[in-house]
Amino acid sequence: MQVTVTLEFRFSQLPDGTLWTPTTFPYRFWERYLEVFDSVQIVARAQPVDAVPPSWREATGPQVIASAIPYYIGPLQYISRYRAVKRAISSSFTHGDAVLLRLSSRIGTVMRGELKRCGYPYGVEVVADPYDVFSPGAMRHPLRPFLRMGGFIGLRRACANAAVSAYVTEDALQRRYPGRAETAMFGFSDVELGDDLIKERGRVVRESPKPLRIMMVGGINQLYKAPHILVDAFARVVRQLDACLIFVGGGQYREFLQQRADALGVGDRVSFSGEISGGAAVLAMLDTADLFVLPSFQEGLPRAMVEAMARGVPCIGSSVGGIPELLQREDIVPPGDDKALAKKIIEVGLDPERLTEMSSRNICRARDFVEGAIRPRRIAFYRSLREITEQHIESRNGGALPSVNSICDARI
Repeated sequence: MQVTVTLEFRFSQLPDGTLWTPTTFPYRFWERYLEVFDSVQIVARAQPVDAVPPSWREATGPQVIASAIPYYIGPLQYISRYRAVKRAISSSFTHGDAVLLRLSSRIGTVMRGELKRCGYPYGVEVVADPYDVFSPGAMRHPLRPFLRMGGFIGLRRACANAAVSAYVTEDALQRRYPGRAETAMFGFSDVELGDDLIKERGRVVRESPKPLRIMMVGGINQLYKAPHILVDAFARVVRQLDACLIFVGGGQYREFLQQRADALGVGDRVSFSGEISGGAAVLAMLDTADLFVLPSFQEGLPRAMVEAMARGVPCIGSSVGGIPELLQREDIVPPGDDKALAKKIIEVGLDPERLTEMSSRNICRARDFVEGAIRPRRIAFYRSLREITEQHIESRNGGALPSVNSICDARI
């Protein structure tokens, strides 16, 4: 059985049809589905290109194929290309596939509507919270309030009607987007760490004459990770603490953030590494950090924070999504509050003993994300989706599985 997976991610597609990615969702990610399914079809946006940088990684490969959706960025382009997008999503589905929607995403929402029309079961993986993604301060767009409420309602409906659900948090997303009482619900992170990525022991932090290296890892194409809040807080921090701020990750708001830092008088203390391809390069950067800060308005369970914890980096985060499941209460601040964030950074940065304790505690928590701890729950989720799909197909076809070309009402 093939599993068709929709997701809100923008790939690049070469003329030979292969998909490529600078960071997340390489072929290794999709191999996990092949433990239960015979093949994987990726349904996502893909921008046609003639070549990709040598450091990029292929997403497609043996038993992993692509069904490219017309490329768009932002809600206005999505609206203008909606008909073409809907046609592409509809043609990507064949009766007999298991369908898994990684939400929240516009592509997943369209697919859900098509599946509902023909009564076909689907599973969901809830990896983000649109109510927080489109919260005030997280996005600058005139349609933000409508996108926020529409995404929230849509995701609740998707989970309420899913045959089986999985969440990247232990409890946070489940409470806001519950499944039906009779629906099997699973909680596991899609962050998996190899044992070799986790430091054996925490750091012993001592007073140092060097500036405190504060680091944030994450794309800055949108503001929902609150990099501007971090810049504002950092300007307050340097009044009491010798520090520098490094952003790891690229995006359209880099110039905006640099201008903001310059206006606050800290431009010479803020640097941008740009996009870094490959996990090893990111880990090498994290190893140079004294403090990792993620003041997001929205998160599922942040991969970058888990990786920082695995390297023994002390972390500060906001009280959204799965972050409170990772950090102690004393290491958390409200989202959007640069004063509280600055106070917390100063409080932690001036206390070597506390930094040492945070480092050891983070390594212990990161061990919960090794593959052996997550894989059994993930496999159980995939098997549940496959069994539910097979039962639906058999009941619809009088006990016989359809041919590969049989389609729900010809084609949805």
